[in-house]
Formats: sequence, C-alpha cells, structure tokens
Amino acid sequence: MGGTWRRAYSVAVLVTLAALDNVVIGLLPPLYTPWSAALGVGEAALGVTTAATYLVTAASAVGWGYLGDAWRRRPLLLVGTVGWTLGALGTAAAPSFGAFVAAQLLTALGLGAVSVVGFSVVSDLVSPRRRGLVLALWGLSQGAGLLAGTLLGGLLGARQPRLPFLVLAVVGVVAAAAYLGTREVPRGGAEPELAPLFRDGAGYPYRLRRGDLGVLWARRTNRWLILQGLTAQAALGSFVWLPRLLQSRAQEQGIDTPTAIMVGSVLAALLQLGGVLSVCGGWLGDRVARRRPGGRALVAGVAVLAAVPLYVVLFLLPLRVPVPAGADAGAVLRAVLGGVLTSPTVAAAVLLGLCAAGLTAANSPNWFALIAEVNPPEHRGTVFGLGNLVNGAGRAGGTALAAGVFRAVAAAVPPPASYAVGLAACQLMFVPTGLMFLRAARSSPADIAATAELLRERAAAAR
Repeated sequence: MGGTWRRAYSVAVLVTLAALDNVVIGLLPPLYTPWSAALGVGEAALGVTTAATYLVTAASAVGWGYLGDAWRRRPLLLVGTVGWTLGALGTAAAPSFGAFVAAQLLTALGLGAVSVVGFSVVSDLVSPRRRGLVLALWGLSQGAGLLAGTLLGGLLGARQPRLPFLVLAVVGVVAAAAYLGTREVPRGGAEPELAPLFRDGAGYPYRLRRGDLGVLWARRTNRWLILQGLTAQAALGSFVWLPRLLQSRAQEQGIDTPTAIMVGSVLAALLQLGGVLSVCGGWLGDRVARRRPGGRALVAGVAVLAAVPLYVVLFLLPLRVPVPAGADAGAVLRAVLGGVLTSPTVAAAVLLGLCAAGLTAANSPNWFALIAEVNPPEHRGTVFGLGNLVNGAGRAGGTALAAGVFRAVAAAVPPPASYAVGLAACQLMFVPTGLMFLRAARSSPADIAATAELLRERAAAAR
C-alpha cells in the first residue's frame, strides 16, 4: 500500500506542477495594458515577448526531453521548477523591459523541463488501460492552470501588475519542496509487456541513443502527432488575445480600463471552462481504443473538426455585461456570473465556449496517450519534446498571426470587431489538425502493435 500511496502522491505532485506551469503562461496576456504603461513599451512588444517565451519553451523541451530519456529525470524536474520560480520572481522585480524579457525567458526555460520530463514520468506511472484518463487529468490541470493564471493576472494585477508574479513565485517554492517527496520512477514500469523484468528485479535497461532519432521519425503516427501541433497551436496561440477582445468589448460599453481588464479576464476564463471536459475526451479515447486501436486519434480528429464552427460563432457574437465603472474584483465576478442568467448573449457565449473548448480538449489526453502507445519508454520524452517544439512554433506563429490579422482588419473595422474577426479567422487552422488526426487513426494500429511486440521481445530476451 505504501508503494500505491507514493505513486499517487507522485502523480498528484506532477499534475500540480503541470497546472502551475500554465498559471505562469496565463498571467501576462490579461495584463498587457498595465505592463505596457509600467515598462514604457507598446502592447505589441509584450505580445512578441509572449511569442518568444513559447518558442524558448518549445526549443528547450527538445533538449530536456533528450536528457530525460538518457538520464535521471527527478533532478531535471527539480531544476526546471526552480528555474520558472526564479523567472516569476525576476518578472515581479523587473526594473526595465530588458530585465522583464530576460526573466520571462528564464521562466520559459524552466517550463520546458517540467512539461516534457513530467509527461515522460507520468506515462511510466500509469498502465495503458487507464493512461488516457490520467493523462486527461494531466491535460486538465494544464487547462485549469491557464484559466487560473488568466483570473489571477486580471483580478490581482489590474492595478498592481507585478503582484501576481510575486504570488506565483512563492507558490513555486512550495511546489519545489513538495517535489522533494517524490521518487525516481523507473522507465517502462507501467507497461504490462515489461512486467517480467520488474518482477525479476532487472528493470528496463534501454536508454535513448543518437541513432534512434531516425527511428522516431520513421513511425508514421509520430509524424502526424508532431505535425498536427503546428496548426492546432497556431489556433490556440491566438487565444492569447481573447482577454484583449473581451476587454475591448467592455471598454466599448464605457467601462474604465482597470475594470475592463478584470471583466475580460473573468469572461476569458469562463469561456474556456470547457477545457475541464478533457477528462471526458480521455475517458472516451480509452473506451474507443479498447475496441479499435486507432480510436484515440479518431476521437481527437472528429472533436477538433466539430469545434471550428462553434468558435467562429463565439468570437463574432456581441457581448454586453452590466458592470459598473470602478467595480472591485468581487463586483466584477458577481456581474459576470450573474450575466450568465440575465444576459442572453453572455449565456449563449458561455454555452458555445463550453462546447467548443470541451471538443478541442479531447485533443490533449489522446495525443499524450498515443505518444506513449506508439513509442517505447526511452523514446517518449524525445518525441514529446519534438512535438513541443512544433507546438511552440505553432503557438508563437498563431500569436503573431492573430496580431497581424488584427492590424489588417482594423483598417476596415475598429476594435473590438477587428479582434473578433481576427480570432474567428485563426480558428480555421484547426481544420488541418483534425484531418491529420484522422490520418493518425489509420497509421496508429500498426505502430501500437509493433511497439508492444518490441517490448515483449525485449522482456523475453532479458530473462
């Protein structure tokens, strides 16, 4: 029982770290306006900084993934957690834009370690039968963290933009201390094909070798899983501007800027609550995969395609929330939540957001689980890191693309219409993502079977 509780504690800590990572990511976008004033730079410069952090996180994840597949993972996770904590503290204390950028990039380096190495560890803690559900919790924690970061940034930072980063730095110290109580997780420990090795006390001796990189790319499912992130994250990268759209709608009503920032943050979090349904996507992926090996990719592909028209309608829908000027955080929360019951447009937006975000949330847990199923344990971190690299490039590109669309549309229509049209257009990038998942549904059965056979052969050869 002690081992079971230790395993559960390790999963809980890793899921919490994944959530905190995304709290960090969600803090800055709602605060572009006050940070712009504090640092004396335009909001576009802050958008470029956000895009740069995505790229650094993604690029560093490849290196972290390689180290995690070749070396002990526990020290790497601790270093990553300490790194983003110091970055958050440096952001809170930044006296200039240069120092601010440096602190954000340090944060990004730390996030790269926690995302990729943490995934590799979690996949070795959970059996394939339950992997989709548990990795859905991993994905859910990331979505919840992003929402929490958006709320924390908007509510605490509307008038004091440095405060949320200081609070998060303190939480990071606590998280690093909690991680010290976890254990080094053996690679392949949850794979049923490798159970004889662990019963005999031999363990799984394989580690990533340089020559394996070509093998990773030769698996067709890996190619689809990696490439789909370019367009998926381009669409998701545009969501950085969602609080700005909602802030602009509030300002259009005559609400002052600090109050409008809070309104935009609360509404943005509310419209993305459907991310909690990633658990349903992971559960459904587990169920369908038991009947057909390509079921996970099929669930993800159909769900992503179904979300596109819902997002387009959501962003073009007009919103009006009765919030008094100068309202404090509590009054803003009450007004926005009350608007769900009293304002037809707010109610419609929340319903559309719940459905659309819930559908796209099916991507994450099934993507995670497929990487684990089509790759042996010593390859998973590196494949995840390569996927993260492409994801980061897509997200950074989506953030920049959205900004360019806003500027182009603004020549014809002013904000908030320019933000609305730009965000709606960016969601069309989900279409190729869904199609690539459908291709992965065709290739994954053979890759899953080949990986399972490889593990059985290794277990038999070692005995």
